[in-house]
Amino acid sequence: MPRDRKRQEDSDLQERVVYIHRVSKTVKGGRRMSLLALVAVGDGKGNVGIGMGKSAEVPLAINKAVEDAKKNMFHVPVTDGATIPHEVEGRFGAGRIIIRPAIEGTGVIAGGPVRPLFELAGITNVISKSLGTDNPLNVIKAAAEGLKTLSSPEETADRRGLTVGQMFGSKKEA
Repeated sequence: MPRDRKRQEDSDLQERVVYIHRVSKTVKGGRRMSLLALVAVGDGKGNVGIGMGKSAEVPLAINKAVEDAKKNMFHVPVTDGATIPHEVEGRFGAGRIIIRPAIEGTGVIAGGPVRPLFELAGITNVISKSLGTDNPLNVIKAAAEGLKTLSSPEETADRRGLTVGQMFGSKKEA
């Protein structure tokens, strides 16, 4: 029975290839070529993951990357307006990215590598700016690190020992 549930969860996941890069390694007999694939997977409900796979052929590299992404999934708090709860900055290596919430109807304003990450997480209104490097690997990993640090208003209220109403200063308390 658990095996069926695993298959059902996998079928809910969408996958998108973010980046494919040809890598060459110089060995005694010449150059050995391989391919690196960067893939994002998500269910559109706040669960998302990124993975990397290397192989001599594209389909094998993509399959390895998808398996890696499924192992490295994390949850992103998404508000009712399909945006993030607060502004955040993510860093990885030389990559730095600023992610800001946006009002309804804005859409995903993001650079190439991070756009699929937001869409697969179910974030449809967001503004982001990549700073530092333009290396897709570092940019998407910086975005993932930023999304991992997000906390929902409920989590923040629990941490402070308040209700969400008290935290935002509204007259009626939840």
